[in-house]
Amino acid sequence: MSAAALDLQSFYPPDFKILGVEETNQEIIIHMHSVSQECSCYKCGSPLIKHHGSHHRNVQDLPILGKRVKLDLQIFDYECTNPTCDPHAVTETFDGFLTYNSRMTERLEEFICILAIETSCEACARILKSMNVKISGDTVIRLLSKRYLSQPKPACGSTIGIDDFAYKKRHSYGTIIVDEKTHDPVAVLDGRDGESLKEWLRQNQHVTTVTRDRASAYAKAVEEVLPDCMQVADRFHLHQNLMDAVNKVLGRTVPATTAVPCETEPIKNKELSTSPMDEGKKNRIYCG
Repeated sequence: MSAAALDLQSFYPPDFKILGVEETNQEIIIHMHSVSQECSCYKCGSPLIKHHGSHHRNVQDLPILGKRVKLDLQIFDYECTNPTCDPHAVTETFDGFLTYNSRMTERLEEFICILAIETSCEACARILKSMNVKISGDTVIRLLSKRYLSQPKPACGSTIGIDDFAYKKRHSYGTIIVDEKTHDPVAVLDGRDGESLKEWLRQNQHVTTVTRDRASAYAKAVEEVLPDCMQVADRFHLHQNLMDAVNKVLGRTVPATTAVPCETEPIKNKELSTSPMDEGKKNRIYCG
């Protein structure tokens, strides 16, 4: 395939038509306009076909050969004519490519979030700037927060595991709750004093079994909110409880100091030879 045969239109949704392309030393500007004929109202869900107007929007896309890609989009606004819905204008959205009022394509946002999770927000911003993507560390944080809020709430089964972890060792701690069947985290709570755990348990009354460590705060929280819930020590603390019990039993039955008797008489070795002539011979059979 030759370079001239590359069709940019294949990289964009069929609802957009490319009008022209401009290229500078730093960026590539692609002019496009929408060719869709309808959209849906975000309030009532009714299909909309009446155009209210149009507007231009500048959107960043993934860079091409180290150059920033800016999309100059002409997008339609539709008018909701449903009598049961408040009169308002609706800007069309393009699912999987561009969301409402977004300044980046969804594929660029996905790339930014993956890079930020693997590195950090500030490191991600520096790497993207070297790729000619215009972004700041605060924008990366906002994208991650938006992506987190859009995630579906994880389902929680009847058997959970509870443990603490350190945000900063000896300074601040948190509590993590894991579904024991799927091994997926379902909640991360602030603190390890049990107060946040009580609030979470009140919202999840279906829990019947809890595995935990030996922390008394967790035990009291579970017993107070879910008195019929079975509490089980995890494997590590089960072994630790067993060793503590064994040490207590041994401490009561075995004295702290035990006297070891020693031999008073030296062990007598049998004499290998009774003749003084054989003392200097290595082999008394073959030596003459």
